[in-house]
Amino acid sequence: MSGTLYVIGTGPGSPEQMTPEALAAVSKATEFFGYFPYLDRLSLRGDQKKVASDNREELDRASVALRRASEGVDVAVVSGGDPGVFAMAAAVCEAIEQGPAEWRQIDIVVTPGVTAMLAVAARAGAPLGHDFCAISLSDNLKPWDVITRRLKLVAEAGLVIALYNPISKARPWQLGEAFAILCGILPPSTPVIFGRAAGRPDERIVVQPLSEADATVADMATCVIIGSPETRIIDRGEKSGLVYTPRFIAGASK
Repeated sequence: MSGTLYVIGTGPGSPEQMTPEALAAVSKATEFFGYFPYLDRLSLRGDQKKVASDNREELDRASVALRRASEGVDVAVVSGGDPGVFAMAAAVCEAIEQGPAEWRQIDIVVTPGVTAMLAVAARAGAPLGHDFCAISLSDNLKPWDVITRRLKLVAEAGLVIALYNPISKARPWQLGEAFAILCGILPPSTPVIFGRAAGRPDERIVVQPLSEADATVADMATCVIIGSPETRIIDRGEKSGLVYTPRFIAGASK
């Protein structure tokens, strides 16, 4: 008899932002597979085991977890944020599609979590108040020309853009190039929110106009939200401004 494989999102990092459903799944699993910083967020019992691996080993991690579940063990694959957003739920599905037939019979439970763009948006105001999209700037799994084409199209369509994986040691130039592309399409005053470690003690939220957006503000722990032409900032004097995208666009039917 197979065990159950839970795919868990720990949220952005604050224990308060991990959902009750995810916590319940943690209590049921006995073996946990994930990138070690995400596993370290869990408070496990003595009978529960962590199996840590590098963040670039998603498919191998998913395959090992599925193998253990097929042997009757209740296991959890752990992601940060929401496991379905640029995270492990897709890797588990990919492993099942490519793997042995018996893996398709394993009970899979994906628990939704609070993803980075939601945590950053909450800190800034309501930048996702109208239509938006999420794009990963990493070209590890897709070509850079696909990324740049998507950036141009969604900016021309007037969508707010949440950028994941904006920069790394191997990709220090891509966020700056993304800003350059968007500067040719969006107004110079378009708000850009750099949200690092939202909800954690080292949280940092910085808002800059697109024309002055400094890519060096970001690192891999940063989610960058770029407003649409409708996105604006409410000045509140000594309080932080509220960045929001109105729910309506001129010309909409009442």
